[in-house]
Formats: sequence, C-alpha cells, structure tokens
Amino acid sequence: MPRSHPIRTARRSDIVSLVDLCAAHAAYERAPYHRDGKEDLLGELLFGDPARLFAFVVEGPEGLVGYATYTVQWSTWNAATYLFMDCLYLDADVRGRGIGSELVGRIIAEARKRGCQAVEWQTPVFNSRAMTFYDRLGATGAEKVRYRLAIDGRS
Repeated sequence: MPRSHPIRTARRSDIVSLVDLCAAHAAYERAPYHRDGKEDLLGELLFGDPARLFAFVVEGPEGLVGYATYTVQWSTWNAATYLFMDCLYLDADVRGRGIGSELVGRIIAEARKRGCQAVEWQTPVFNSRAMTFYDRLGATGAEKVRYRLAIDGRS
C-alpha cells in the first residue's frame, strides 16, 4: 500500500514550495523570514556543484507538507564529522502521524552512510512539543545559548 505522505529527496522543482515551507516554519518558530532571493540561494545550496545543503521533503495530496534539511559538519573536540539537522518542519495538519519520526530516521540513515558519529539539531526553548518528540527518540538536550552575528547586514 503506498504511503499517504511519501518522503523523498528534494528536487529543483520543489524550490518554490520549500521557500513556502521555510516561511511557515519561521512563523511557527516566531522568527522573521525574508523571501527575497531565497529561491535562487536555496537552489544553489541544494543543487550546486558541490551541494552544500541536503533536503528531504514530504509530499501531500496537493503539494509538499514538510521538510528536513541537513549539512555535514566537523566537531573539533571529537575530531569527527556529525550531521547537523538544520530544519525539521511539518504542516500542522500532518503532525502526530509518525512522519517526523520517519524524517529523523532518514536523517540518521544519511549520517550512518556518511560516517558521521552523531546527529545534532536545535529547537527554540518554547517548542515543548518538539522537545517531547526528541526526548521520545532518545535524544539528549545540551544547555547552550546560540548566538548569531550578521555579516555585512545579512539576516
């Protein structure tokens, strides 16, 4: 039986929908989001040579309903690579159906395939639903404060 919400690797034709999902994700996390130029920038990151960002998308009956993105990073302390899950987002009407767990499973499989020792990510402190989900996966939280310094006025 086919899945009602298939998960697949993002395609170049998904860029407009990905930008829409990014805007929805930012709103959910109470963060500003500026769409200007994002289609071209994400296209280059995801499909340039070499690609520097990777994405899985979740299909719904009328378009994309979720996504997860990741990059491979270095841990200086561990002298090893880890996979950083930059985003994991599902539209509200498809949450609680096991799709998030499947997306994380895909991310873990990618980490293993790439020889990474761990998967890391972050979530806003007010996103208790996400933290409960991550705790159920067996992940452990790390108390840190994330800082950001814009370069040349870029947000």
